[in-house]
Amino acid sequence: MTRIIPAVGMVVLGVVAWVALWGDWSWANVLVGVVLATLTLVLQRRARSTPFRVEPGALVRLISIVLVDLARSTVSVAKEVITPTDYTEEAVLAIEVEPAAMSHALLLTVAITLTPGTAVVEVDPASSTLYLHVLHARDRDEIAAHVHQLADLAVAAFPSDAPAMEASP
Repeated sequence: MTRIIPAVGMVVLGVVAWVALWGDWSWANVLVGVVLATLTLVLQRRARSTPFRVEPGALVRLISIVLVDLARSTVSVAKEVITPTDYTEEAVLAIEVEPAAMSHALLLTVAITLTPGTAVVEVDPASSTLYLHVLHARDRDEIAAHVHQLADLAVAAFPSDAPAMEASP
């Protein structure tokens, strides 16, 4: 009984937040809010039962590298836009990473796509391959090494005992 009262309170709080975000009280908004709040509560409780670890040193290194990438690539793309000469050599590169990095595919995709001039266009878990659209394909070896560094740091920052992600049949 003591676990039910906080759960009901969390659902009510979720419904109030949902209705407030929509700015309109209606039965449909309340119903959707109840469903979403309940689903969130269930998933949150399930997530608590699985171990989650963070290695602060690796996480700080990962964040600092992404911030430096963001600054450098912003300057590079701005230079491309401002100067009259087009120095871009656009291409889509296939970069294989360690299978363990596929459990961090979302983090890698966000870290890579966040930087101007690069975008992850596809992730193939079966082959542990990231497909990147880049503006400067002449630097492909440097780009591949950098993606491997990001993947290694993501795995180190959020170690997991879970098996690597496998493709579904």
